[in-house]
Amino acid sequence: MAEEAIFEFLHSEIVNYTLTKDNSKENDLSTLEYIGFTTGYRIIERLTREWPRFKDELDTMKFICTDFWSSIYRKQIDNLRTNHQGVYVLQDNAFRFLTRLSSGSQYLEHAPKFVAFTCGLVRGGLANLGITSTVTAEVQTMPSCKFHIQVNRS
Repeated sequence: MAEEAIFEFLHSEIVNYTLTKDNSKENDLSTLEYIGFTTGYRIIERLTREWPRFKDELDTMKFICTDFWSSIYRKQIDNLRTNHQGVYVLQDNAFRFLTRLSSGSQYLEHAPKFVAFTCGLVRGGLANLGITSTVTAEVQTMPSCKFHIQVNRS
């Protein structure tokens, strides 16, 4: 339990630091997303050290939803959907960094600050596994969050 609280406090301070160090870029979440990207890239290396290669993209996404997500948030993704054309939607009905915020609609405008790091985590993890993607988050009602993954195929 203590490490979970420390992780939440660390995340809050990272958000606070990156958004207040330069007031002219208050809504620029790219630094926060990049910190998540490098962190996810490194975490995947440790998690998959003993694993065989994944057989396909869907297997990789299932790994992200189960093992990767569980190692970070201590729970699995609640729902994974795909159109089998490179678009995946991961839904977390009680996203950890949003549960501490009030569920009122007035706080929805602050939600992107708290999901940008996780978008980077997922994108970095997938990049290390050989999948180039774009990850965005959608928060319609607190604390539920949907992460949209668009696989970039070249």
